[in-house]
Amino acid sequence: MARLDKQVLLEFFKALADENRLAIIGLLHRREHNVGQLAERLQLTEPTVSHHLSKLRKVGLVNITAVGNERRYRLNKEALERFKRMVGGVEEACRAPDHTPSDIRWLDELPLSGADKKVLKNYTEERRLRHIPAKPKRLLAVLRWIVLDFEDGVLYTERQVNAVIKKYHDDHTRLRRELIEFGFLRRERGGGKYWLTPEDEPTTG
Repeated sequence: MARLDKQVLLEFFKALADENRLAIIGLLHRREHNVGQLAERLQLTEPTVSHHLSKLRKVGLVNITAVGNERRYRLNKEALERFKRMVGGVEEACRAPDHTPSDIRWLDELPLSGADKKVLKNYTEERRLRHIPAKPKRLLAVLRWIVLDFEDGVLYTERQVNAVIKKYHDDHTRLRRELIEFGFLRRERGGGKYWLTPEDEPTTG
């Protein structure tokens, strides 16, 4: 089992520390729902449901898909299973931290800002992500790092994109979606091919 991180557990526990969010997990475990359906089942307003969904999305427990103009939410069962395994080994996260210094010289070679390198120092171990940051600014630093592994002008299949991302973290589905949503990668309609966003095209990252 990979070394557990207290911060990862804390973020999961905080996201689940609400009766309505637990109910949402239960509903999405059965099938996909849109916001309106969840609001009706839980007898909550749609803005309130959207707020709860955003908390669950930040830790990767909920994914979103677009079906026409409708946005549907579904449970990320892989992420839930990872959380369950972490809880099963929670005593590992409670151990005193290992103060053995890690080699972070590789960060000096990256063409990134000092702020981005500081984020990577705090969120990586042996050049892999310990967990995906929940805060957008930190997430963007991670995405700017990952996208360095993609070559300009090359068309990638989804399998190739996943293979690149897996070098950084196992949750390739979420990171691939974030790279697209923040404009670092472009995708053809239907998702057949992916490519690095050209430098002269704007991104939100």
